[in-house]
Amino acid sequence: MNLSYISPKATVRESPIQGRGLFAVEAFGKDEIVAVKGGHVFDRRTLREVEPALGAAEIQIGEDLFIGPLAEGEREGSMIYSNHSCEPNIGVRGQIIFVAMRDIEAGEELTHDWAMTDDDTGRMECRCGARACRKTVTGQDWRRKELQEKYGHYMSWYLLEKIKQADG
Repeated sequence: MNLSYISPKATVRESPIQGRGLFAVEAFGKDEIVAVKGGHVFDRRTLREVEPALGAAEIQIGEDLFIGPLAEGEREGSMIYSNHSCEPNIGVRGQIIFVAMRDIEAGEELTHDWAMTDDDTGRMECRCGARACRKTVTGQDWRRKELQEKYGHYMSWYLLEKIKQADG
């Protein structure tokens, strides 16, 4: 069951970054839709219940709201397979729509910076290979002013609202 949309101009295959990734099979123009994250909308309590079995498969869309799969049979169809990169080529518009941040050539891996979507306590060693790699990615990277400036409106609405509140 497909809960998410992936453009027919993209395909999933093995990634040099990690596991499977999303790759352009045709060129994308700047701001063209690449993928739309789908799934069920649920709260943090439900996330804690399903995460041990499903792993990280959700995106936060509100202080206590997430979108993603709720069952193992839904996981594959809810994924958009965009790996993290510290030099991404896709970003978020709204909450769940991923668009090209620049013109993208066929063959490029389609990546986003998890600082555009994540607000959590997680940490991971980054393997993106970008020249500007941060080496460690955290669920609080969205707070970094240089990333806020770099990505501008290509961050989730949820995080843009948190930034606006923090800036007072």
